[in-house]
Amino acid sequence: MKRMKLIGMMLLFAGLGVGISSFKKEGPTLASIKVVNTGGEAISGAFVRLYGTSTETPPRQNILDGTVYTNSEGIANFDYSDYFKLGQSGFAVLDIDVKYETYLGTGIIKVEEEKLNTETVIVQ
Repeated sequence: MKRMKLIGMMLLFAGLGVGISSFKKEGPTLASIKVVNTGGEAISGAFVRLYGTSTETPPRQNILDGTVYTNSEGIANFDYSDYFKLGQSGFAVLDIDVKYETYLGTGIIKVEEEKLNTETVIVQ
């Protein structure tokens, strides 16, 4: 009888150990866009828009559409951690539009889950 209780307790603790160790905290899913001019100098105060384009017919409404101004280093940061769910395969490919005074720039960024994804856009 004692042996059965001991085996039962060991199995219970082993199961708890496996269950607790399988919890994974998701890391941040970030996109960082650096805006530069044709001379490679960082542009602060540029308007950066990241957005998805639907590939379905009829097009679905886009939930990923954000805008940020670049900081003093010419970088606009976007945090998509709240949109990513653990177990999800892949995340998004987003279009980039940049406006600064009369200058424009465009690009594309592949945002991978739980990473800092970076891209540089040249305005001209």
